[in-house]
Amino acid sequence: MAKKRPQSKAGKPQLKDGEIPVVGAREPCPCGSGRRYKACHGRAAAHAVTELVQRPFEGISGECDWIALRELVPAATVELTLKGGLPEGVPSVSLATVLPMAWPALRRDDGSVLLALQNDTSSGDLSRDLADTLHRALEADPGSPVTARRVPADGPRLQDVLDPDAPFEPVVHTGFEFWVPDASNATAEVSASLERANAAAIPTTRLSGVDAAYWCETPEKNHLRWVMPHPEEQLLDALARLHAAGTSSLGEGTRLVGSFRAHGLMVPVWDLPSAMGAEECEKPAAQFAERLVEALASDAPLTGEERRARGGLTNRQVTLS
Repeated sequence: MAKKRPQSKAGKPQLKDGEIPVVGAREPCPCGSGRRYKACHGRAAAHAVTELVQRPFEGISGECDWIALRELVPAATVELTLKGGLPEGVPSVSLATVLPMAWPALRRDDGSVLLALQNDTSSGDLSRDLADTLHRALEADPGSPVTARRVPADGPRLQDVLDPDAPFEPVVHTGFEFWVPDASNATAEVSASLERANAAAIPTTRLSGVDAAYWCETPEKNHLRWVMPHPEEQLLDALARLHAAGTSSLGEGTRLVGSFRAHGLMVPVWDLPSAMGAEECEKPAAQFAERLVEALASDAPLTGEERRARGGLTNRQVTLS
């Protein structure tokens, strides 16, 4: 027989939800229910922390580039603009794809802040995790890294702390020298870390003529990976129309091979010949963007050939996050 849960005493004061403090998971809930915290008010708190936010960067400038830097680009930085300006003693705040030792953030000796984007996070809301790390970095002592922690469920998100009208302009680097102000004076340990990181980085370039499209070089072939803001079903239909019409490629020797799904958006991927560099992608990508606009505007039912093309694209879709 299951034991009956103890009843709260009649005269014990009851706390409102907003007044429930956080205690140990196995301790009695402060609300007076007699249940453990994890089975009472702690359940809602845990759910709030772990619930997955499908589009964590929605509503902030450069959503597609945020996704690319999170999932596709090895080495890049972006200067961030905060609402209300920078705090005293903080000359700049920059987003970085990754930092040494997998630090979530770093307050440099000069007071500037680097916020890492590619770290693992503690909750299902990447935007809230990053905002919490940024807040702690702004208050850290100069010369200090910021460690990971479990983020409060009611904390601010990036949408609350970043200026929504500021441009988001990624700078893609060939290596990770941005980790240190003067790499020539770095310690042997830091130099070795830089060398390992640089050796593992895939050469990547952001196209200038279209938004959030990144060319990358691999030993066997090159690729173009393009984060697109359109709703997935509408984009799949448009790509299927172009594929069935034979106009989904970026020129001779190129092929639309599938797509990633990342943070609520689609990332179509093209295989490119090894001789096709980033500059050679600019004109074909711009022409493809024009064809895509027309395909997106069509509301005609898909033909049989287009439906088959759509099925093939769907089968070759990989979810990154």
